[in-house]
Amino acid sequence: MGRDTRAGSRGRAAAAPASQDAVVRDRRWAADLRAAVFCALTLFCLILVIDTANGTLSPARVGLWAGLSVLLHAVLHPPLVSAGPGWLAVRGIRGTRRVCTDLLTSVRHSDGVTPRLVLRDALGGRVELDPKVFTDNPVLWHRLETGARRARTSGLLRCGTPVIDRLAARIDGEAARAVFEASELD
Repeated sequence: MGRDTRAGSRGRAAAAPASQDAVVRDRRWAADLRAAVFCALTLFCLILVIDTANGTLSPARVGLWAGLSVLLHAVLHPPLVSAGPGWLAVRGIRGTRRVCTDLLTSVRHSDGVTPRLVLRDALGGRVELDPKVFTDNPVLWHRLETGARRARTSGLLRCGTPVIDRLAARIDGEAARAVFEASELD
């Protein structure tokens, strides 16, 4: 029994450094993907029901509606954001884009219909993502902030320090608000 305990504690001690090197993914991605698939399938089914009720359903129209549903899914398909030590990647329908967070040269926030955070690194990598991903995933934010701090210290990050600081203040404010709501101190 003592032998099993020592082996278990050794296993946990060995796993601790690996967790810092582990790849972290957006924890809401699966739910967002299910929602996108649900919307596309719902549209497809509703159009088929309407077409059947009108008596206009044909193989060509089924193909047309299937194509429209696939297009809707492509528009709604959420990108998967993942990060490891020193890098951040965004995988979408058009492929994966990656930046080295330790080598960031610029961070921009573009407003519009959908706010976007644009990260560029010294190797030419460029990633564009929704800043809400970081408010929903504190570990992803920690990975980005750690890399940006290193890039700032090394003198690479010259454009975007205020953007990082504003995002940090917003994330910290939302985290504090969530703690207050959870503890009912509101």
